[in-house]
Amino acid sequence: MDLRQLSALVAIADHGSFSAAARALFTVQSNVSGHIGKLERELGVTLIDRSAGRLTDEGERVLERARRILNELDDIASDIASLDSEVAGEARVGMIGTAAEWLAPGLMEEMARLHPHVHTVLSEGSTSALVPNVVTSLLNAAVIHLPVEEPDLTAEPLFSEELLLLVPRGHRMQRSTGVTLSDLRDTPLLLPPKGAALRRIIDRAAAASGTMLRPAAEIDGVRLLTTLALAGHGPAIVPATAARDLGHGVDRIGVEDLPRRVVAWAHRRRPNPSAATNAVHAALRIVVAAHAADQPGIHLEIGVERLPSPNP
Repeated sequence: MDLRQLSALVAIADHGSFSAAARALFTVQSNVSGHIGKLERELGVTLIDRSAGRLTDEGERVLERARRILNELDDIASDIASLDSEVAGEARVGMIGTAAEWLAPGLMEEMARLHPHVHTVLSEGSTSALVPNVVTSLLNAAVIHLPVEEPDLTAEPLFSEELLLLVPRGHRMQRSTGVTLSDLRDTPLLLPPKGAALRRIIDRAAAASGTMLRPAAEIDGVRLLTTLALAGHGPAIVPATAARDLGHGVDRIGVEDLPRRVVAWAHRRRPNPSAATNAVHAALRIVVAAHAADQPGIHLEIGVERLPSPNP
């Protein structure tokens, strides 16, 4: 097994065909076919379904590790180059959507000013989608919200954010000035799915208050939760930043016994982050300090939701 074989597999996955992969690798199609054939013979499995033009299940598993290996090699080269010169290289960073809306513009400005030779790749997604990509090295780091029970990750809290109840106009709770979770006991709610980080926060708070909430529907995605509440499909619990700029279609109501969610920078415990990734982290901290006060419901004080401490 060699790097040319792994690069060929990644190129086929990224570009969709042997011929396109060959063009991306500046070689000929026969070389790409040869590398894949050798890799398949060595592993004893078929990696590419030639008739369907897609990776097999075995190919997808090899692809995940191949990306990790190639990304780590890129990070090694970037770190060595950064020892004697300005920080350079690629940093692949994920962000939850509500945070990305106000963090990403400032981050790009700071990176252009401080580290113009770092190529920053931003990916938006939910915490549940971003965490596995950090664990498998498809992403170098991510801005997620806690809790995340993943022993391979470490996290540094960035800020905390209030959670609000969005109530569509015409609902019986409209114009309420504040509620408790007990007040919501018999109210069908739009909630994140069980297992999602936001749902864990809500369920833990409900259990602490002796309340069982009733999901009218479970929606994976804060933006979609907000859209459905705005469209009148029911109340929803969302982060404060998701509730800004919604106009007059919903009321925003505080829930007294809901904790703030904690948004954090997360990366793998091993290996250490690359110089380019650390540069993004430092720039992000500058952006948070400069702009957090301008965001509704954002606080630099951190709550209690954290990753588990590393084992001694």
